[in-house]
Amino acid sequence: MVLEAVGSPLRFDDRREAPRPGPHEILIQVHACGVCRTDLHVVNGELPHPKLPLIPGHEIVGTVAGAGAEVTQCRIGDRVGVPWLAGTCGECPYCRSGRENLCDRAKFTGYDVDGGYAELTVADSRFAFPLPSGFGNVEMAPLLCAGLIGYRALRHAGNAERVGFYGFGAAAHIAVQVARYRGQKVYAFTRPGDLRGQAFARGMGAVWAGGSDEKPPEPLDAALIFAPVGPLVPTALAATAKGGTVVCAGIHMSDIPSFPYEILWGERVVRSVANLTRKDGEEFFAIAKAAGVRTVTTPFPLREANAALAQVREGRLEGAAVIVL
Repeated sequence: MVLEAVGSPLRFDDRREAPRPGPHEILIQVHACGVCRTDLHVVNGELPHPKLPLIPGHEIVGTVAGAGAEVTQCRIGDRVGVPWLAGTCGECPYCRSGRENLCDRAKFTGYDVDGGYAELTVADSRFAFPLPSGFGNVEMAPLLCAGLIGYRALRHAGNAERVGFYGFGAAAHIAVQVARYRGQKVYAFTRPGDLRGQAFARGMGAVWAGGSDEKPPEPLDAALIFAPVGPLVPTALAATAKGGTVVCAGIHMSDIPSFPYEILWGERVVRSVANLTRKDGEEFFAIAKAAGVRTVTTPFPLREANAALAQVREGRLEGAAVIVL
């Protein structure tokens, strides 16, 4: 499924030749690819200058079907996962200090290079993950971005006992399971009036769920904002206790309105999460397996990728949408 111009629907293309892996690349037979809100930002043009034409998708689960001459990490038949981070320079101060997620020359899957809305794709073997057993292909796919970003955001919440989740979609429904495993209490905030979403959040382990226009029953130690809605930043700050942290977990967010210094004062912190590192994956997959994380998914065939994106856009899904091949 190909994006030929931002703002246009994806087009099914059954005449494209199979990609050929470069020296460090692997050819992957795709089994499943999660549908991430970032895919929407790419398709809508909210993330500027994507490679065009482009095959979106960066939560890829597949089997190695071929390999370049310099590949040493993978063998034919291995099951691998491909995340948002497609490659980095490996030389800059960020890369050398373990912060490859901030590399200025990084490339991203389904944005700078073709992704997983396809039967076959290629990826840099050095940035593909060997996948743990115990997870099926479909349930594994959302872990490769929603899970990883949720985990990185939760890590930045530190040892917070009471954590608010603003937006309860693919990332939040995974992160709540990790938070419970760590002994944290989650307070879920959905779109106002979304009773179904609030029931889903409670069913996944939130101790309280309400609309984003409501106050939690007690002050939060930290708040994670998964919805790309800038006005939620002052809302979350106002709900957070002194010394607390508000983490903006999306790659794109609408503008944050001005707010009174009073709700930031008291050593509250506002920070963002940018991309991911390979170390995040190693840590998260181990925790996900230990915590018994399970994803709630809605499968879509490849030809219905536009319908999957529409349902993500409209917030009509519980959990995550997954393209299944």
